[in-house]
Amino acid sequence: MLKRYLPHPLLSLVLLVVWVLLVNEISAGTVVFGAILAIVIPLITSNFWPARPKIGNAFAICEYGLIVLWDILVANVIVAGLILFRKTESLESKCVVVPLDLTSPEAITTLAGTITMTPGTVTIDLSADAKSLLVHCLHAPDPQGVVDDIKTRYEGRLKEIFE
Repeated sequence: MLKRYLPHPLLSLVLLVVWVLLVNEISAGTVVFGAILAIVIPLITSNFWPARPKIGNAFAICEYGLIVLWDILVANVIVAGLILFRKTESLESKCVVVPLDLTSPEAITTLAGTITMTPGTVTIDLSADAKSLLVHCLHAPDPQGVVDDIKTRYEGRLKEIFE
């Protein structure tokens, strides 16, 4: 019965917390409206989620999140340095093909989002067979190094989490 009215309890909890944080006020009205949203949105979208993704251990998820946050922080400093102190002509922008070992759509989506969130890189495309990502790098003097970094820092951890 609970699964019928609350098909994705974790999503509901996240929606409630995000709503309260967006409103920036904890009051009865805010919490009640957030709870309504947290129940209605998953009910409306549950047909688009026929199977829940398998998610691995919580430690791997926390580790991945911390690594991504660290990489975003470091990339911000590097990109700021490139923009402020480098001439545009000296930047070596490249598109890099990253072959994927991931098979789970959720893992591939998470990887593509992680790459895009990291300053200086943007995921441009996913191949039709979902075997590679096309990534644009603001400055990539060593394209193979970019591929190696993505595979070692992110892909292996995502395999542990999703597959």
